[in-house]
Formats: sequence, structure tokens, C-alpha cells
Amino acid sequence: MLTCNRFAYTRDDFKDYAELCYKEFGDRVKHWITLNEPWTFSNGGYALGNFAPGRCSKYVDPNCTVGHSGIEPYLTGHYQLLSHAAAIHVYKLKYQASQKGKIGITLVSHWMVPFSNAKSDRHAALRALDFMFMDPLTFGRCPMSMQSLVGDRLPKFSKEESDMVKGSFDFLGLNYYTGNYAEHVMNANNDINPSYTTDAQAKQTTDRKGIPIGLKSGSPWLHVYPQGIRSLPHYTKRKYKSPIVYITENGISEKNDPTLSLKEALKDDLRITYYHSHLYQVQRAIKEGVDVRGYFAWSLLDNFEWNAGYTVRFGINFVDYKDGLLKRYPKSSALWFKNFLRKT
Repeated sequence: MLTCNRFAYTRDDFKDYAELCYKEFGDRVKHWITLNEPWTFSNGGYALGNFAPGRCSKYVDPNCTVGHSGIEPYLTGHYQLLSHAAAIHVYKLKYQASQKGKIGITLVSHWMVPFSNAKSDRHAALRALDFMFMDPLTFGRCPMSMQSLVGDRLPKFSKEESDMVKGSFDFLGLNYYTGNYAEHVMNANNDINPSYTTDAQAKQTTDRKGIPIGLKSGSPWLHVYPQGIRSLPHYTKRKYKSPIVYITENGISEKNDPTLSLKEALKDDLRITYYHSHLYQVQRAIKEGVDVRGYFAWSLLDNFEWNAGYTVRFGINFVDYKDGLLKRYPKSSALWFKNFLRKT
């Protein structure tokens, strides 16, 4: 797969960029992904301000000098979806018949577990999923919960835009890493200090009564919750008309500890446990009728991870950052994957 993942100033710019990719690479690339994780860019960059370009409201983070956490995340999400739809449209109109490729988009979503059995928490979990950008791609509109809670701050699709966004994929990529508890909360200040992060009235946490939802990773937001990679595709099948699904990212981080010897750093047993349990759950989903066509582990190599930089490692191969050649060494998980693939 080749990901044309550039955030253009306008949807026409993005469409032109995507068309250049089709022209240059379409004879070889048969699976296209227009955008990767539009939610992450919108939430991190424009609601929380902890990702580039660092925009948010001062009542969310005093370090933010510009931005509006209750408006800009929705605008960026809206225009990313329109850019995606424009890129899809030109591919289907001019290139798909001759190049015989498939095209889609990749969304990220945690699985949401109700904090309790109370109806309010069950509804909160569903609302939290509503705010993950899936509805417009199937229905051409934002979910009713979002329309009701966000009101006039939520951009609206015109009839033409709605028709273009609706059904604008041959397959849906899903990035899954972890599960969160979702608890119903009322934010009394939301009319005064609105934010995408509180609009859903669903407080997301990684523990309940002091007990984590799963084993901890090297990232505070990521815990081992393999059930979610089965539940999320099932939810997608039920609500979004049984799309073809690819698990386009799934993985776990460890803290970069420079005090470890190379031998110690290569021993990543938790990652093996993580992949084994998640692949088992993917297999279950497939046997239960979810149309999952592929799975991609994140990541082949340790990488520069958003605002965490090089402080965490996601790779099944260790990258020596101290070595001028960035030498690479297979971790235990890479050897496990090699044996796993030989057996399947």
C-alpha cells in the first residue's frame, strides 16, 4: 500500500497531489490510502495542542497562544474528509477502471468499554465512538449525537459534499492499539469553554478503581486490551454496512531505556504477548464473519513517534540511535513473527 498522506491547504490541492500519485505510481500500486488518522491530527493538533501545529484554546492549555479547541478540530476533520472524498472521486472517475486498484482511508479508534453497567456509561461509550470520524464516510453526515452536542460549531456538508463523502472508499483501514473506559460526565462549563475533548460527554480513562484496563506499555495512553481488536471490526460491520477492513496498524511501545545493554533491549516479551493475543482476536473476528482482508504490525522499525519523539520504541527491530549508521537489530518479537509467518 502507498499512503498519500499530505495535508493540503485546500481539497483541490490534495486532489491534484493525489492525481499526480495515481499517474506516476498507479501502474504498480493497487491499494491506495488517502489519509492516515485524520482524528489524530485534528485532536492532537487543534484540540489538545500537543501535536503540530500546536493550536488549542488557552483554557485547555495555557501554553497555546492561538486556536479554538471547540471549533478548529471539527473544521480540520471536515476538510480532511472533503479532501479524501475529492481524491477518491478523481481516482474512480479517471484511473480505477484502467489501473484496477482499490482505494480507501485509514481511521484510528480505541475500543470504548463502558465504565460501569449503567445505561449512561453504555451510551457514553457509543458516543465516544461516534466522535471518531466514521459516520460521514458511510452516511454522508455526522452522527446525531455529535450534531446535538456540538450544535452550530459543527460544520455541515452541502448536498453535493454529502453525496461525495458518502461511500467514498473501497475498503476501510483501522488502526487499533488499545481500549479505554468511557464514563458519562456532564461538563457544566462546555458552553463557556467548549472543546472537542469534552463535547461527547464521555470521560475516557485507562483504569477503573485503580486497576488498569490492561498491562501497561511505554506510552501512558496504551494498555494491552486485545478484545478491542475483535470488538471494533464487529462494531464497524454492524454499524457501517459490512465494509472490507484492513487492520492497518497494531502495536505496542516500550520506553527507550539507554541504560539497557543491547541484549536486554532486544528482549521484548510483552510485545510478543501483545501480537499473539491480538492476532488471535483478529482470527476470531474473521471466523465470526467480519471481512478483514489484511493485518499490518506497527512497526518494522523503531521510529520518531509524534510528540514522544525517540523516547518510546514501537519497532520489532531495534534501531541504534547512538550509532552513526543507525544499525538495526531484530528483537525477540521479530524472530517470533518470522516463525509465526512460516507456520501460517
